[in-house]
Amino acid sequence: MSFTATVGRREVPCGQDQPMLDAFLRAGVWMPNSCNQGTCGTCKVRVVDGAVDHRDSPADTLTDDERAAGLALACQARLRSNVVVETAGGAGRATHPLRDLAATVREIQDIARDTRRLRLGLSEPLAFHAGQYVELTVPGTGVRRQYSLVNTAEEDKVLELHVRLVPGGAATEQWIFAGLAVGEQVQVTGPLGDFFLPPADEDDGGPMVLIGGGTGLAPLIGLARTALSRDPAREIRLYHGVRGAADLYDLDLMAELADSCPGFTFLPVLSHEPESSTYRTGFPTDCFLEDVRSARGWSGWLCGPPPMVDAGVKAFKRRRMAPRMIHRENFTPAAT
Repeated sequence: MSFTATVGRREVPCGQDQPMLDAFLRAGVWMPNSCNQGTCGTCKVRVVDGAVDHRDSPADTLTDDERAAGLALACQARLRSNVVVETAGGAGRATHPLRDLAATVREIQDIARDTRRLRLGLSEPLAFHAGQYVELTVPGTGVRRQYSLVNTAEEDKVLELHVRLVPGGAATEQWIFAGLAVGEQVQVTGPLGDFFLPPADEDDGGPMVLIGGGTGLAPLIGLARTALSRDPAREIRLYHGVRGAADLYDLDLMAELADSCPGFTFLPVLSHEPESSTYRTGFPTDCFLEDVRSARGWSGWLCGPPPMVDAGVKAFKRRRMAPRMIHRENFTPAAT
């Protein structure tokens, strides 16, 4: 039996075992979402009428008191009746619908230590915002893993992903780094996530600072290129934090952007090679504090491991960046 979920003025049918969030996104109805695994709480909603099954909602993300108060994680909850839900910030507006697509591996390239570039060709375009991500399904399993898109929205037929090797990883060590070949078919689901620039008519065009750790650089490339296409003179500082020089990649692309866009600055930072004479050393969040005396009126974009993201939020606030202008995307291990 299927039921209907209503948010604002939008009604969406939900399948018997379909997560509420999945139903909304596939219908092209926006609802805040980030990890889609129940760990971040971004998709938390209040059920004001009807009943849901919380399924595997983690207790540290959705407490017993919150459940009793009618809160639910949309990415985990299944409907047990028709429901009406409330959520904050833009829910119910139109968005790019979530889709399942078959893709063909066009290119696999080692670009840095334990890091590969994948290019996946689609039979039809996928509409998305730069900065969002897609899920790949490991063949023969129910395992899904999330990877940020490097692309701008116009690059909608060949998707580029940056993948770091995770020891023992079901998608990396046991698949992508273990024999995935050009020409093979890959199941792609997307777009997902709310880490993206506002549309051009809502973008204030102000200065931006972007900090990525490891392959957290991936969505920042799409964000920076999108912002610079709107205004090549826009002030954008992009910090890439890695352990060593062997982990850096796309330096030529960064140099090209710096040459063609006078407001763009790329700053690689090495955390585990203190003797480097070529690159700055330490942590990118500390380098930002050294470089920028005030970030009032700036927007901040953070993508990478949670400790780096947390440090970035603190650094941005120290430089008087408004909390509403701070955007973050945590890369969390699948085991969590």
